[in-house]
Amino acid sequence: MSPVLRTALLLTLSNVFMTFAWYGLLGKMAARPLLLAVLASWGIAFFEYLLQVPANRIGHQVLTVAQLKMLQEVISLAVFVPFAVLYLREPLRLNYLWAALCMMGAVYFVFRGR
Repeated sequence: MSPVLRTALLLTLSNVFMTFAWYGLLGKMAARPLLLAVLASWGIAFFEYLLQVPANRIGHQVLTVAQLKMLQEVISLAVFVPFAVLYLREPLRLNYLWAALCMMGAVYFVFRGR
């Protein structure tokens, strides 16, 4: 498997954990003490870092830091939108499309001439 594909796969899995750590506990922990919510998020984020750190190390071998960050942001949006709609029951908004189009432009500029 190519380093870029391995990086993208690890970043995707990492973002699933990150999204649950940041947003997944919003409804589930609303009535719990803040400290408990923070500790639960840190526990989930630990697994995010187990994937994120190797992804960044692998990716930096073949991508610039800007390319690596842009890949992370695109994956983050690709994970977050379905999560927000399906798990958090947020309505699908046209703003997500505009954000995705802006990201596509950013991807173009960061990766052109690679």
